[in-house]
Amino acid sequence: MSDIVPVKRALLSVSDKTGLADLGAMLQKNGVEILSTGGTARVLRESGIKIIDVSDYTGFPEMMGGRVKTLHPKIHGGLLALRGDQEHNDAAEAHEIPLIDLLVCNLYPFEETVRSNSSYQNCVENIDIGGPTMVRAAAKNFKNVSIVTSKNDYKSLIKELETFKGKTSLKFRELMS
Repeated sequence: MSDIVPVKRALLSVSDKTGLADLGAMLQKNGVEILSTGGTARVLRESGIKIIDVSDYTGFPEMMGGRVKTLHPKIHGGLLALRGDQEHNDAAEAHEIPLIDLLVCNLYPFEETVRSNSSYQNCVENIDIGGPTMVRAAAKNFKNVSIVTSKNDYKSLIKELETFKGKTSLKFRELMS
């Protein structure tokens, strides 16, 4: 395993879309394949960014009112696979699970929703399941996967990718995890 890891495939799934188009444009410019979900995919597509919908990627539709979209072995296997581990490599190959090198994910605004005196049902729907699950998977595999959970870190990610010519350092991945 190298301390410097290329970013070839990224999954972007964010609640707060601030700065998303600029980040997506930079990733696209650097040849990164971008996977995305729902509203994030819409914003990127409207900004002229080429994306692959997670539902097309996994072969399963977003379902149950959006409650199930990223909870899939192709997503979690791609985030969790240890690069260089033969068993992981064999499983990824056997099950056609491409590796995901970067996760950009911020969570539903649950606390804000509750503070706004929103309806009980709306509060329940703002309990994020897939986002925290992906964040934990990527953070667990920080030696191989970069993760950004705040729009405030997009500039740091861009600088990192520029500095290392489309790659990230172990130091950056540890810091972001």
